[in-house]
Amino acid sequence: SKLIVHLLDTKHYKFIFLIAVNAYDLTCLSVCFQVKAVLKKREYGPKYTKNNFITGVRAINEFCLKSSDLDQLRKIKRRSPHDDTETFTVYLRSDVEAKSLEVWGSPEALARERKRRKEAEIKYREKLFRNQRLLWEYKEFFGNTKPRSSAAAMFFKGPGKVVMVAICINGLNFFFKLLAWVYTGSASMFSEAIHSLADTCNQALLALGISQSARTPDPSHPYGFTNMRYIASLISGVGIFMMGAGLSWYHGIIGLLNPHPIESLLWAYCILAGSLVSEGATLLVAINEIRRSARAKGLSFYQYVVQSHDPSTNVVLLEDAAAVLSVAIAATCMGLTSLTGNPYYDSVGSLGVGTLLGSVSAFLIYTNTEALLGRSIQPERLQRLTELLESDAVVRAIHDVKATDLGMSKVRFKAEVDFDGRVVTRSYLEKQDIEQLLQEIQQVKNLEELEAFMLKHGENIIDTLGAEVDRLEKDLKQRNPDVRHVDLEIL
Repeated sequence: SKLIVHLLDTKHYKFIFLIAVNAYDLTCLSVCFQVKAVLKKREYGPKYTKNNFITGVRAINEFCLKSSDLDQLRKIKRRSPHDDTETFTVYLRSDVEAKSLEVWGSPEALARERKRRKEAEIKYREKLFRNQRLLWEYKEFFGNTKPRSSAAAMFFKGPGKVVMVAICINGLNFFFKLLAWVYTGSASMFSEAIHSLADTCNQALLALGISQSARTPDPSHPYGFTNMRYIASLISGVGIFMMGAGLSWYHGIIGLLNPHPIESLLWAYCILAGSLVSEGATLLVAINEIRRSARAKGLSFYQYVVQSHDPSTNVVLLEDAAAVLSVAIAATCMGLTSLTGNPYYDSVGSLGVGTLLGSVSAFLIYTNTEALLGRSIQPERLQRLTELLESDAVVRAIHDVKATDLGMSKVRFKAEVDFDGRVVTRSYLEKQDIEQLLQEIQQVKNLEELEAFMLKHGENIIDTLGAEVDRLEKDLKQRNPDVRHVDLEIL
């Protein structure tokens, strides 16, 4: 103020005018900041949320009402976010809340009724979940999947057939080898009998895993029980190590410490020859099954085995391969014992069989542990899925891509997707009447009308984004039948 008085006295009117203009500009700027501050500090409490909408189904379920209770409430038509669905009716949430209090009398009575209905709904869903899951699979993968086989039917083809053949043959081998050991007292024959017993028990465990893996998903296990095959194979590997390798080593060491003469080995050789033929037949069945499955997946025999795509057949293959080799080892060591009369060769054969079983069990434990930890799919397949997403116009970039093999030709795909907002908005605008939209913009006169305009079209754009996500997920599943679960996170 002193400056202005001085300028008036000295007649510097130009400077006074500039000060006045700048003061006006600062005032306008402060008003603008105040308007923005008011918009940012707006509280969306009950006064605002009373205009929220709720569908009729949610109103009936959440507020325990009947359809007749909604007849007298205000009805509002809303556009569906999906193109192939007509408009649907919604209600004001405040109206529904008031009606529920009118029907039930108090919030406490409404809460009790909600609890009762929730308990009944849980029981009802548990009964119907299996049928709903099957219907969903038929709808999503019609033409790509077949109806679920019963547990019994699974043992007449594929891995189930291989396992059942192995159980029968190894059970017979165990019986005859046990008789030969009782007759001869050979440490190598004892190892062979234990080996066949371990194989029979482990393959019975595999059969249990196959039957359990066929169970229909339930609310506690929404992704199913496929991993039961890997769990059974893992336990089988541990059983081979403890029961097969451990007892063979033990008996071999006892034979070295306390050698004793061996009786005639003629019957032992005959039983070993029969075991070699039967184990070889089972091995050929397992090899043919793995070749067929590997060819269907476009993999080599070695890749299919190492990556443990079919754990049950894998176990049979390795066990029978070890059985054939162990028969050769046992026969060689027993032959040396017959020629030299030295029982140490027989004990060394038992140690050799134990070492072979230990190597097989270590491989099974490693491969099945890797599968249970959540192994990624092959880089080539992951690259194809990534390129399919990146080639879509609505996707600007993708990050943190993961594709986990759930086992038995089931893949779960997850990615963080950066959507191009301009393409999404353009997709929405292509379905609108641009001239009518322009008229709506021209009619906006104040902040309230601007807010209503933005809320209306912003909600519709979000619905369009949701439809784009659904479209991408559907494309991924249709082009890659192994992909059963898709999770796309919007960045």
